[in-house]
Amino acid sequence: MADVIAIDGPAASGKSSTAKAVADRLGFAHLDSGALYRAFTLVAVDAALPLAGTRIVAVAAERPVRLALTADGFHPEVAGVDVSEAVRRADVTARVSAVAALPDVRDAVNRLLREAAARHPRGVVMDGRDIGTVVFPEARLKVFLTASAAERALRRLLQESRTVSPAALAAEAVRLTTRDAADAGRAIAPLRAAADAVPLDTTGMTFEAQVTAIVALARKAFPYLDIA
Repeated sequence: MADVIAIDGPAASGKSSTAKAVADRLGFAHLDSGALYRAFTLVAVDAALPLAGTRIVAVAAERPVRLALTADGFHPEVAGVDVSEAVRRADVTARVSAVAALPDVRDAVNRLLREAAARHPRGVVMDGRDIGTVVFPEARLKVFLTASAAERALRRLLQESRTVSPAALAAEAVRLTTRDAADAGRAIAPLRAAADAVPLDTTGMTFEAQVTAIVALARKAFPYLDIA
């Protein structure tokens, strides 16, 4: 089994971009659990499926939905096609939380994540909301990444090339806070920090600073690896 770094945190906290940069620095692969949930949601949306986990998982297996390991990391695929861009569509984003809350979908995604991690020869950095608590509770290094709602709203608007205005920032902050509450309050695999996770509040931090902080934690967690 490859070494695992689990990075959890709320929406728009920078988990995916940070995890990818950390993986690049360490020679690990980035494994984005959110992209896999989005791939299942993409299948559900495009096939106009009801919100029923058994049906969604069955159709995803037929397509199939999988994580493909390439020279630059893992990518979500549906029927052999890279859907890294398609899973970011607005209609997918609108339904992903509901699909991700389905027990059958969560079980299927967790199985695919574990299988993918086992295929990598060195290590993986995975980000999501329950990586350190459910998917890989035995991960040697767990980080809980946070930032203020205002900071996360700004990052989301910039990421999506949307107009940055006081009204837009306020609306996005409310949307993110509402999603945080839904993710934290769900019955299955709620958003929370693992008991042994290292908290990292990135409000006011540069991107490079937060990446460097996690790499420093990795040096301590994996002393047997050659980490520059």
